[in-house]
Amino acid sequence: MNLLSAVRLDRALVPGMVERGSGVVVHVSSIASHIPQPHEASYAASKAALNAYSRELATAVGTRGVRVVCVLPGFVVTEGAAEHLRHLADDQGVSVEEVQRRLVERLQVPMGRPGRPEDVAELIVFLASDRGRWLTGAQYRVDGGIIPVV
Repeated sequence: MNLLSAVRLDRALVPGMVERGSGVVVHVSSIASHIPQPHEASYAASKAALNAYSRELATAVGTRGVRVVCVLPGFVVTEGAAEHLRHLADDQGVSVEEVQRRLVERLQVPMGRPGRPEDVAELIVFLASDRGRWLTGAQYRVDGGIIPVV
């Protein structure tokens, strides 16, 4: 699902972008593609494949005016993640806030908190806008500093 859903959407939408000579494809991957967690090998592999596919697609359509970028969120409290946190809290007999604190500590998030969906959305809006017109074929992490790179 993580790779093939993007491929199928791109097959349907990118030809129109190529025909118009403009467009932006934003794939949402994950930092798990670089630092997989225990019991998530298939998820990490599918996201790594999405990263490689995004780069190749950018190369294939760049000369036709279409940009392709890949966003790699870290630990973000989406609706699905919030539900998972509630299940973990119930299983462990602690509060959701405690489970969240433990995950932030285990992941060593330098920002000291998980991300919010709007943290990722703001980057996507920028990348899809004309302000990002020279950006293509790259991965952009929005992870609160989990992956230490300068």
